[in-house]
Amino acid sequence: MRAVLSKVASAAVRVDGKTVGAIGRGFLILLGVAHEDTEAQCQKLADKLCGLRIFDDENDKINLSLDDVGGELLIVSQFTLYGNCRKGRRPEFLRAARPETARALYEHFVALCREKGYRVATGEFGAHMEVESVNDGPFTLIVDTEELK
Repeated sequence: MRAVLSKVASAAVRVDGKTVGAIGRGFLILLGVAHEDTEAQCQKLADKLCGLRIFDDENDKINLSLDDVGGELLIVSQFTLYGNCRKGRRPEFLRAARPETARALYEHFVALCREKGYRVATGEFGAHMEVESVNDGPFTLIVDTEELK
């Protein structure tokens, strides 16, 4: 699994002009699922992302977690995170999971984050979405389960 996480002041996602998910302060997570990914990787990624301490404390040090600031999550599926642009001009997506597999793992990841007690908003799996965010920092990380210990 691969996630692009942005610390945001706010974020929203729209489908057909209608807002389907919105948050205030927290994380916008764009989530890509590869065909070899598992529920165990969902757990590992949820634990890592929800536990990150990337909010400023009273001394302007990145030391506070999502819990510490009462943060929210907006999680949006994005198979294009597994786009390969090494050859030619058109990306290929051979590592991206098939939609039925990706949807199940995406929904499992969302459920794990909710089980941790966070308010979680989502996009609409498989839909054309407009994602809007007010990045805070900006502070953006790429986290891949292949690199997690």
